[in-house]
Amino acid sequence: MLRWNVRAFSELSAIELYAITALRERVFVVEQRCAYLDADGIDPFARHLWADDAGVIHAYLRIVPPRMKFDEVSLGRVIVAPEARGTGLGKELMTRGLAAVGPVPVRIGAQAHLEKFYGDLGFVRASELYDEDGIPHLEMTRAP
Repeated sequence: MLRWNVRAFSELSAIELYAITALRERVFVVEQRCAYLDADGIDPFARHLWADDAGVIHAYLRIVPPRMKFDEVSLGRVIVAPEARGTGLGKELMTRGLAAVGPVPVRIGAQAHLEKFYGDLGFVRASELYDEDGIPHLEMTRAP
């Protein structure tokens, strides 16, 4: 049974932080073969949303306040564990993330191959393609 959690960084236990970091590294660093600095200084200011079952995290994102990454609120580090993909969990994760931020404009830096996924959630393209860590990305926005 999945349990949904939303917490500030200071409220995360060491075990929760470890599990979040492990999933982010497993997918963004190892699976996607990106050497990048995941500890970018934003996590302490963000809220963290995830779904877990008995401590195993299946989906995660961070809610970044305005002016930390973009002028708008941002949802980032959006991730679904490989074994949970194709179950609708990504859509539920984003829906919960959008509900958590409330009726405000949101901007994301999306991997280009996910443009339709985010488009189905109300996001529209707001930039040309750009390279981030060897992966094509684009900015997308969603009105409140």
